[in-house]
Amino acid sequence: MIVQSKLKVGIIGGTGMVGQRFVSLLADHPWFDIKVVAASANSAGKSYEEAVQGRWKMQTGIPDKVRNLTVQNAAEVQKVSDQVDFVFCAVDMKKEDTRILEEQYAKCETPVISNNSANRMLPDIPMVIPEINPEHMAIIESQKKRLGTKYGFIAVKPNCSIQSYVPPIHALQQYGPKSILACTYQAISGAGKSFEDWPEIIDNVVPYIGGEEEKSEKEPLKIWGKIEQGQIVPTSSTIITTQCIRVPVSDGHMAAVFVSLEKKVDKQAIIDLWNNYEGRPQKLKLPSAPQPFMQYFSEDNRPQSKLDRDFGQGMGVSMGRLREDTVYDYKFVCLSHNTLRGAAGGAVLIAELLKAEGYLQAK
Repeated sequence: MIVQSKLKVGIIGGTGMVGQRFVSLLADHPWFDIKVVAASANSAGKSYEEAVQGRWKMQTGIPDKVRNLTVQNAAEVQKVSDQVDFVFCAVDMKKEDTRILEEQYAKCETPVISNNSANRMLPDIPMVIPEINPEHMAIIESQKKRLGTKYGFIAVKPNCSIQSYVPPIHALQQYGPKSILACTYQAISGAGKSFEDWPEIIDNVVPYIGGEEEKSEKEPLKIWGKIEQGQIVPTSSTIITTQCIRVPVSDGHMAAVFVSLEKKVDKQAIIDLWNNYEGRPQKLKLPSAPQPFMQYFSEDNRPQSKLDRDFGQGMGVSMGRLREDTVYDYKFVCLSHNTLRGAAGGAVLIAELLKAEGYLQAK
């Protein structure tokens, strides 16, 4: 696929941990060119390097491309919109304020690809894992009618906690997943923390993450839903219950998953489905698409966070320990990188798919 010229990109909330990941991923992107980094009024007017001084969380240094960019005020929606073709949003604001801000950008004819939860459950906003439900992007036309826009819209990335277990369950859709139990063991970077600024997590486990269980139980149902009469209707054929636990791991969300199926299937057939699964990003060979998307480990002690979170440059999903269960049909463990696949990387892949499908274009 040939892209003639790069689209101009803004990163809203670009000084926080997820915003920093966006900066790192997009600095040398073949399709997108960072033109604006915007944040709160407290950071506006500073160089990007000054704005993140003392709180740069990435293992690599600040990209030279953005080091001297002047941070702009994210609240100056029209000013930012005039400089870019679309924006990524990773602001740290109250949910209602985030919802309003994202809609303001969309109404300025600036598409928004959001990492935030504020707009995820609106019925005309696509919440996409590109390999799972790319067909939901068709709802954008209904959303534009509601917003009164020609180009502007909002698309959102699902919560990081579901990225590890929704893909392997989705690969089994032909066998009718009917009930799922998932316990997620989530890295501290999901809270925007490192061990340096959260020493209390060392040698500790916190059995509560605010809002995560509700998101983990509801968001997959929308992802597996259908478009009906201009809205995405969540599926009612599957039920999910979860527990979400914070563990002393820097990056990588792991899940222990139990699933009951309508139809019987043997273990090797499941493994083959996982290892051979190919979504639309893989078929289109999008820049951020992992090849392959999923991998299964036969070793009893894999996947492991430290060893396997970077599979597919952090965009792949790893599974292991598949076996029959005494209450459910099967149980297994799975792993994904929470700030790559689960956050900024997943949003970048959504943008690549939107570009490939004609939803993003130069103004």
